[in-house]
Amino acid sequence: MRRISDPLFIPGSSLSPEEIHARALPLIGTPGQTYAEHRCVPVRIADEAGVRFDPDFAGRPAVLIAMRDQRGALTAVHGRYLHSTHCQNKMLTVGTEGGAVVLLDGWRTEPLILVEGLFDALSLAVCGWASVATIGRSISRLAEMTFGRVVWAAFDAGRSGETNVSTLRDRLPHALIQRLPPPPRCKDWNTALIKRGPQVVARWLQTQIAGE
Repeated sequence: MRRISDPLFIPGSSLSPEEIHARALPLIGTPGQTYAEHRCVPVRIADEAGVRFDPDFAGRPAVLIAMRDQRGALTAVHGRYLHSTHCQNKMLTVGTEGGAVVLLDGWRTEPLILVEGLFDALSLAVCGWASVATIGRSISRLAEMTFGRVVWAAFDAGRSGETNVSTLRDRLPHALIQRLPPPPRCKDWNTALIKRGPQVVARWLQTQIAGE
């Protein structure tokens, strides 16, 4: 979670995050549905989570999700492009910092699980678990929201994930930060869902969190 200077408007236009979100299409029946299902996320779950589709998100088709603060106000729109070359960004976020992607009422649900990306959060939702995706950005009032709570840091496997866990511990001294890695030989939660399936991933989560 770091400070990133995202554009306030979609590049090449004056569209605000609210306008971008309002014009986006329902996911069902679009190429965004195909993309989500290719990543083993059923369209019903993605649609209920608020994922939408924009055929021209700064020039390319993308699935979109609103980022919101703890009061539910929209702060930014995050897009994951359906296609990208080696010289193109895979993602674009438009708006101000402070929000997060919240699935299944992730702020209020125990345990509180933080993940990195949209499809990490969607993958956990497929397995029946709520989470909050940081999208690699700072979240306003996070220290207040986590005071005295156990926070499960379900970040990517490898050095980058461990660095993010260490940073989280420094920023949340009054929370108990527990590491929650994806299953072995899986770099992130969507990879785990694709390789292992929802039942195996759900059992892994239960075992790691409840110690069962």
